[in-house]
Amino acid sequence: MAKWTAKHEAPAPLEGPVVATVTGGTIIWFAMFVVQLPFYGWFADRDLLWWVWCCAAGAFLGLIGLWYVRGRDAALKRHAAEQAARDAEGSAG
Repeated sequence: MAKWTAKHEAPAPLEGPVVATVTGGTIIWFAMFVVQLPFYGWFADRDLLWWVWCCAAGAFLGLIGLWYVRGRDAALKRHAAEQAARDAEGSAG
């Protein structure tokens, strides 16, 4: 079997409001968890409790993701500032 090779370069990744996106997703997962709590017995009677706990897991993982993307965003901004300072030193001297 022949090895597959790409015919063109992959596009650059899109950068957007990552922190806001993860925050919004986390809020939605948590809201779905809270909305389902009053119906816990209904879900339990039908063996559908995984719906409730899936939402709780989504909210928890969203918090981990939020911690991660905030650190990533800070590191990218720090790197950009350091690069700008190096460029300023290079053009001044």
